[in-house]
Amino acid sequence: MPVVEFVPGNKRIEVPFRTQLLDAARMAGVEIGTPCGGEGTCGKCVVTVLSGRVDSDSLGQLPAEMVADGQVLACRTRVLEEPVVVEIGEAVERLSLESHDEEATCLVRKELLPKDWDFDPLAVRWRLKIQLPRREDGLFDLERVTRAIRRDWGKLTIVYSLTAMRQVARALRAEDGLVTVTLIREPGQLRAIRVEPGDRTTGHHALAVDVGTTTVAAQLISLTHGKVLGTCSDYNAQIPCGQDVISRINFAKRSTGLQELQSRVLLTVNRLIREVCRNHSVDPSEICNAVISGNTVMTHLLLGLDPEYIRLDPYVPTVKEVGYLTASEVGIDIYPDSWIYFSPCVGSYVGGDITAGLLSTDLATDSEAISLFIDIGTNGEVVVGNCDFLMSCACSAGPAFEGGGVVCGMRAALGAIEKVTVDRETGSAQYSTIGGGKPKGICGSGMIDLLANLRLTGWIDPSGKLDRVRPNPLIEVDGRRAAYQIVPAAETAAGRPVFINEADIENILRAKAAIYSAAALMLNRVGLTFSDLAHVYIGGGFGRFLDLENAILIGLLPDLPREKFHYIGNSSLMGSYMVVVSQDYRQRQLDLAHRMTYLELNTDSSYMDEYTGALFFPHTDLDLFPSVRERMLRGNAKMPKILQV
Repeated sequence: MPVVEFVPGNKRIEVPFRTQLLDAARMAGVEIGTPCGGEGTCGKCVVTVLSGRVDSDSLGQLPAEMVADGQVLACRTRVLEEPVVVEIGEAVERLSLESHDEEATCLVRKELLPKDWDFDPLAVRWRLKIQLPRREDGLFDLERVTRAIRRDWGKLTIVYSLTAMRQVARALRAEDGLVTVTLIREPGQLRAIRVEPGDRTTGHHALAVDVGTTTVAAQLISLTHGKVLGTCSDYNAQIPCGQDVISRINFAKRSTGLQELQSRVLLTVNRLIREVCRNHSVDPSEICNAVISGNTVMTHLLLGLDPEYIRLDPYVPTVKEVGYLTASEVGIDIYPDSWIYFSPCVGSYVGGDITAGLLSTDLATDSEAISLFIDIGTNGEVVVGNCDFLMSCACSAGPAFEGGGVVCGMRAALGAIEKVTVDRETGSAQYSTIGGGKPKGICGSGMIDLLANLRLTGWIDPSGKLDRVRPNPLIEVDGRRAAYQIVPAAETAAGRPVFINEADIENILRAKAAIYSAAALMLNRVGLTFSDLAHVYIGGGFGRFLDLENAILIGLLPDLPREKFHYIGNSSLMGSYMVVVSQDYRQRQLDLAHRMTYLELNTDSSYMDEYTGALFFPHTDLDLFPSVRERMLRGNAKMPKILQV
C-alpha cells in the first residue's frame, strides 16, 4: 500500500490505494482543519504535495497558480500508488482556552427564584444509622438499608445499582452501622448508586456542562451548599471536523466519522473535568451527578446517535428527552454510576442549551410581558413568548461571528481584534486586541465594530460594498471585489496584513440577516412587532462582548430602547447549574420544553422575504431603525456631499 509522509513532524502512514489525503492525515494523527466538514466547499484544508502521485480535484476551489505549485485540498485529493510526501502549512490552532475560574459567578438571578425556593439538588448524600444484622430478625442487608431510607424519606420505591449492592455488606459493618448512601431523586422513587461506611456527606459534588458547537464549558458545584467552585472552558475538539452543525452532520456520514466526533467531544468534556477538579483538589469520583446542555446535534453526537435525519425533511431527531443514563454509559469520567441528565430538546435545531438558557429569563416565570431570547452563535436560536405561549426557531447564522468564513477571522482568543473605530477622513482603523499584543486576526465583536464604523463614516454602503470613489490606499480593488486593510503586515503577529473583503462582509451580512429575520418572522406569526417586547435577552458567550449600539447599527439587533436589552452570558451553563441544584428548576425546564412550539424555517417560504429585507446595513426599511437613521443623518451632515448615502 502507498506510504504517505506528513512534514514537518515526519509522521508516516500506510494507506489503501485512493485513500483521501484528509483521511490519511487523521489516521496518522495529523490535524487538518476542515470547517466545512470535508465537503470541499470552504477551501481551508490546503496542503502541498512535495512528491508522489495524487489524484486531485482542487482546481475548482483553488487558483490555478496554487495548484501548479502543488497545493491541493486534502479533502479533494486521493493517494495513488507511489509514496507521497505532504507538507502541512501552519500548525493547526491549539484547541484550548485559558481556565476561567473567575467566571464561577454564573449564579442564579435571585429575582427569578420561586418565593419558596430552597436548595434541593437532584443528587444527595444521606447519612444513615442502621441496626447491625441479628440472627433472629431475618433481614437481608439491603432490606435494612431500605427500611432506614424510608424512615427518613417515606415509602418510596428504592432502586439499587449493582455497584451499590456490592458495597453494602462491608460498608454496613465497617463503622458499626453508620453509612452514607448517595441517592438520585427520580419521580416516585430513589436510586441508590453508592453506599460508603461512615459519614461521607461533605465530599459531595456535581457538574454543569454546556456543550457548544465552538466552546465547551464545565462547572464544578459543591452539593454541600450549592456553591459554584470553578469553571473551565475549552474549544470543542470537533472543530477540525467542521465549524457548524451541518458540516459535522456531513462529517458523521464518513465511515468512522460519527465515532470520531463522539470521541472528540468526550475528550474535551473529560479534559475539562480533570482540570476543574485539579484546580479545586476534588477527586472526580466524588462527582455523583451532571447536567449536560447542548443543541440537538451536539447532544446526538455526544451520545453517538446518528444525526443525519436532523437535516433531512421532515427534520426529525432520534430523541428529544434522554432518559436515565449513567456516566459509564455516556463515557463521562466521574463516579461510574452517576446520573447524567441531558437538558430536553425542542426541535431539530433548538436544543437543551435553549431550554436551559430560558431558565434565567422572565420567559420561565409567570410574567405576562412579552420577551425575546436570542442565542447568537454558529446556530442562532430565537424564542419569543410569555407565560401564555412560547415559540422557538433556529437559523443557520453560520460561523462568521466566530471567525469562520472570514479570511482573517478568528475566535475570541489572544491576539484577536475585539474593538475598532474608523477615522472618517482617512478611513484608517484604530483597534485593540484581546491580551493587548499584536493582532493575529479579527473576532466577531471586532467585525461588528468595524462594519458599523465603516458604515457610519461612509466607507461602505448599505449593501456592504466598499467606497471606490474616494482614493484610499487602504481599499484595494481587484476586479469586481474590493478589500479593506485593517492592519498593515508590519504591525501584525504573523507579518501578514489583517483585512476584510467584500466576500467576508457578505458572509457577515447573511449571518446578521438570519438572526434578525428569524426573530421578525416569529413575532409576525403571533401578530406582534419588536415594539411589543418588554425584554430582549442576549445569550451565548459572544453576547458578552457585543457593543449594543454597533449591533443595532448593522441590523443584528432591533432598534429598541436600550434598557430593554439584557446580556446573560452563557445562559446554557447557568441553566444547567440551576437544574443541578433544584428539582423545581428541572421540572420547570421540562414544562418549558413541552409547551414550546417549534417553527421549522426550512419549510417556511415567508422566511426568505424577511431574510432578503435584512441583507442590508441595517435593513431595506429604515423606518425599523429610527435611531440608526438619525445617526446616519448626523454623520452625513459632516461628510463631503459626494459621500452622503
